[in-house]
Order: sequence, then C-alpha cells, then structure tokens
Amino acid sequence: MTTTAEPTAPGRRAQLKFVLVLGGLTAFGPLSIDMYLPALPRMAQDLHAADTTVQLTLSAFIVGLALGQLVLGPLSDTFGRRRPLLVGLALYVVGSVLCAVSPDAWLLVAARFVQSLGAAAGIVIARATVRDLFSGTAMTKFFSTLMLVSGLAPILAPLIGGQLLNWTSWRGVFVVLTAFGALLLAVVAFFLPEPSVLRTPAGLGQVMRTYGRLALDRSFAGYALASGLLFASMFAYISGSSFALQGVYGLSPQAYSVVFGANGVGIVLAGQLNGRLVGRVPERVLLLSGLLLGVLGGASVLVSVLLRAPLAVLLVSLFLLVSSIGLVMPNASSLALASHARSAGAASALLGVLQFVVGAAATPLVGLGGPGTAVPMAATMAGFAVLALAAFLALTREVTP
Repeated sequence: MTTTAEPTAPGRRAQLKFVLVLGGLTAFGPLSIDMYLPALPRMAQDLHAADTTVQLTLSAFIVGLALGQLVLGPLSDTFGRRRPLLVGLALYVVGSVLCAVSPDAWLLVAARFVQSLGAAAGIVIARATVRDLFSGTAMTKFFSTLMLVSGLAPILAPLIGGQLLNWTSWRGVFVVLTAFGALLLAVVAFFLPEPSVLRTPAGLGQVMRTYGRLALDRSFAGYALASGLLFASMFAYISGSSFALQGVYGLSPQAYSVVFGANGVGIVLAGQLNGRLVGRVPERVLLLSGLLLGVLGGASVLVSVLLRAPLAVLLVSLFLLVSSIGLVMPNASSLALASHARSAGAASALLGVLQFVVGAAATPLVGLGGPGTAVPMAATMAGFAVLALAAFLALTREVTP
C-alpha cells in the first residue's frame, strides 16, 4: 500500500495520540542515558568494577544508538515502520532486563548495547513517522510539539533516577526502564497504525547509495550539519557545565540542578514559541533566527568567561544558547526531511547519527584546559555555534523559503 502524494495531517485527537506515542519513543535516548547516571558510583561498588569500566556502559549505549539508527532507519523504509519498531522495542525490553540482572560490569556493558539498539529504533522511526504523517508547516509544528517531550526528558530523567535510588538499588532503575519499554511496545502493537510509505529496496548497495545521495544533497547536508553542529555545542554544555559551574563558579549541586532544569525549560519554551510562529514565519527564517540566537549565546558565554563577568551574565548567556535548540531542531528536521519522503528512515538516521558523532567529537574538547577554567567549554560552545551558522549559510543559500 504505497502512495507518492503528500500526507494529509491527522485530526486533533489523532495528533494527540501521536504526540504521546512518538514523544515516548523520542524520550528513549535521554531517559536511558540520564536516569541511571546518579547510580554510577553504586554500580561500580556493587559490581566490584573500576569507575572507567562502569562508564563504558554509557559509551556502549551511545555507540549502539548511532549504529542502530544507521541500520534501522533504512530497514523501516523497506519493511514499513511498525515491524522494525516492534523488533527494536522488544530488543529494548530484553536489554533492560539483562541490565537489571547483570552479575558483572562487562555483561552490563553488553546489555546496554542491546538496549541501545532498541532505543535507536524508537528515535529514528519516530522522526521518520512524523514525515510520513505530515508535510510542510504541519510537520514543523508537530516537531515543535515533540520538543515539549524531548526537552523535558533530560530534565526529569536524573531527578527520577535520583529519587528511585532512595528506595531501590540501581537495578531498580533498569526495572523501571523495562516497564517503560514494555508499555510502549504494547501501545505501538495495539494503537499505532502503519503509515502509508513508498517502500524502497533493502539491499546493502541500495542503502549505501541512498546515504550517498543524501550526503551529496546540499540542502539536506546544510540542515543536518546546522542541527548537528549546534547540538555539539549543547553536548559541550552537558559535559562541561557541571564542572565549570560547580568547580569554577562555586554553585552547589542543588543550585546546579536548578540551572540545568531552567535551561531545559528554555528549550521547551522556544519549541512552543516556534510552533506558534511557524506558518506565519517561514521555517528557514525561524531556523536562521535560532542559529543566530545560538551564536549570540555562545559568544556571550565565551566573553563572560574570558572577562570573568558576574555569574548572572554567564547564566543568561547559557540560557540563550541552550534555548536556541528549541528553534533549530524542529525547523532543521522538517526542512531536511521535506524532500525525502521515500527515504525518510535513512534521512532520519543520518540526522540522528550526525548529532551524536559531532557531539561526541565536541565532548573531549571541553576538558583540554584542565581543572580551574571554564574557557575550553565556552570556546567549544561558541565555536560549534558559529560552525552551525556557517554550514547553514554556505550549503542552503540557494534554497528559497
């Protein structure tokens, strides 16, 4: 059952259902990464493992998340969205159970890799499904609505994980993730219909040609790089802000949590503002505005650190940069996927993988200056924000709104 026509947007009640289901799938990544972070020290003690070994559970998850998207995205273009998604969710549940019962750290690392493959299915297929269901400004509006979920998940996940540890062990965190995966598996199995997708061949050669075609598409590359590079600036903030704000500026852990949460709220608010403006303001203009806001925020962060400005100035600058994600991601995703209905799964995979690959490259730069300085974090954030704007201007300049 295929069609080449642009999709007709679902009604309001159906849209609410898709927001809840696709939002839950989008939240897989941040929930699975952030919820267990408060438990890492306990895990190392219980498993009699070195801290570096336990930290490999995070690395294994991120690697699996990237590889899983590259594989499952094109598969969903061939076999439809439901079957790869159901298989992925089943893998997530199995991986989560294995995490909860792992007797040693190395088995836990392997279990996290299995879990990450399932999480990848949720993330990449959710984004492709949005392209199946919507087009034009309706697609951008829906991506903006999803920012409500994807913005809140990183805020709530560490808080939930910390509270769980008050009455259960770290294994209980993975039991909760198992229940979350099982719930979404049941919801997808019974309530998420198969979108009408024009399917493409599944051979390795065809998949590689599809990825090559996407990479050579100037506008797709521009939008993907713009979002990926700005996301790298966000990665630098996530990996360096705890050290910088607590170690250099003296914030308590509680005060840092408030700042981190406030910046997450900024993403949500910017995403909702974007949803209200799209349709009145072209997506390309909104994307450019978000990139300019990111550059302004990044430059302000760097200047604040170099001039040792008051902490309030730095916090406002961080808020501006982090909030810009709420404007950039919905518009960049929508514009990048707009011309690739037949290969939405592969296009979604490249978008997602680029964010993690570039983000991973940004993370080690934050610590180059050693302890006692926030300059490397600030310079990394500002630099990647500028690169994001440059990629947008250089590669998408011929595209008209």
